[in-house]
Amino acid sequence: MNILVVNWQDITNPLAGGAEVHFQEIFSRIAARGHRVTLCCSSYRGAAPEETIGGVRVIRRGSRELFNLRFPFTYLFTLRRRPFDVVVEDLNKVPFFTPLFVRLPLAGIAHHLFGRSVFREAGLLPAAYVYIMERAALALYRKRIPFMVVSPSTEAEFRAAGFDARRLSVVTNCVDHARYTPGPKSGTPLLLWFGRLKRYKSADHFLLALPRVREAFPSLRAVVAGGGDDMDRLMSVAREAGLGEAVEFTGYVDEERKIGLLREAWCTVATSMKEGWGLTVVESNACGTPSVAADVPGLRDAVRDGVTGLLYPHGDVEALAAALISVVGDGALRERLGQGAVRWAGEFDWEKSAAATLGFLERVISGA
Repeated sequence: MNILVVNWQDITNPLAGGAEVHFQEIFSRIAARGHRVTLCCSSYRGAAPEETIGGVRVIRRGSRELFNLRFPFTYLFTLRRRPFDVVVEDLNKVPFFTPLFVRLPLAGIAHHLFGRSVFREAGLLPAAYVYIMERAALALYRKRIPFMVVSPSTEAEFRAAGFDARRLSVVTNCVDHARYTPGPKSGTPLLLWFGRLKRYKSADHFLLALPRVREAFPSLRAVVAGGGDDMDRLMSVAREAGLGEAVEFTGYVDEERKIGLLREAWCTVATSMKEGWGLTVVESNACGTPSVAADVPGLRDAVRDGVTGLLYPHGDVEALAAALISVVGDGALRERLGQGAVRWAGEFDWEKSAAATLGFLERVISGA
């Protein structure tokens, strides 16, 4: 197959997140199987207009802010002339409305829908823009594009939006088991929050729960790893909570440091109001680390409550603190959850998801 994928960013972009990891892990494996894969995405300062990453040809055109307006022209005047078999739209916030100008077989990939949660992330006008665009795209796509989604929760969102279940395929996010492996834990209690610092991910709930946890365990350290536009607000929350040097904000960390933190942590914490799946949760599980996570779409798919971690009601800071105290204070519970986490993570393999993605695309091309 000759596959064209359109996504906002590539894996090298400083703002790359789970969607970009998902794309690179799956489509680099598809390329390794002999298929041709091209990614068209936005550019960023210092990036080359074109390069090959992991067997995937990356074409960067236009800024992130205007990429959705630039892409139709890039496709119509350049990419349309190339012999692609299928075009894949990675739906993430603002859609590209590909059915309006692409005449080849079309497929979609979705991690989750923002819906009204976008109003927590952005101001009224930009949030309303994203909300209206997403609703308009769903109305256009539901009869025209079959979608591959990453979790049962996202499948349920699409079915609630009017998509026929027969046009939806669930292919989960996975773990690179060659890199994500268990290792020694920190000698003192260490809690880790990892991800992009965005308002909807609610990292402030973790910070607000920490004073109570530290009352029980004064030697406890906390790390908030990742970058994003919510950093300044979160640092202010930490100061007001009197956390001082007990919490470290690392900013962006590379893969080596990330894996090291996931291994050392006694527990990872996921506080988002919704996710597509919870990739970092399962990555931490592969490192032998259980998670305490909000009981919300996506995260409740990634966490087996009482087996690989604990779920708590989103926004309930007291319940979050109590769950963290349970995990930190009960070594037997932590050991049992850690062992369950490793077994659970072992079920998720990128090679299997790449094969399932190929099958999905073959069905799209054949019209099945």
